[in-house]
Amino acid sequence: MKEYRFFVYILASKRNGTLYIGVTNDILRRVYEHKTGAFEGFTKKYDVKNLVYYEEYPDIREAIIREKQMKKWSRIWKISLIEKENPVWKDLYEDFLEG
Repeated sequence: MKEYRFFVYILASKRNGTLYIGVTNDILRRVYEHKTGAFEGFTKKYDVKNLVYYEEYPDIREAIIREKQMKKWSRIWKISLIEKENPVWKDLYEDFLEG
């Protein structure tokens, strides 16, 4: 049986820039779609394409609950979460490509 992995992720346009929170079962594909502007929408309009934070879950329901929770947070909380794990706002997409 295949083991599924689900991700809640935060993209940023730049350090302290516009933020976007999403959920996916294929983080490489989804972030690539954001980076290339494959779909019209918020991230393409505001040039939000740097993966600055993510969490992994074994169950899609848990991931969706967490995504909804994070979307309700204040901007200060979101930035604090990012900076706790990624203080220089490195684009973590490269880590997935290497790993």
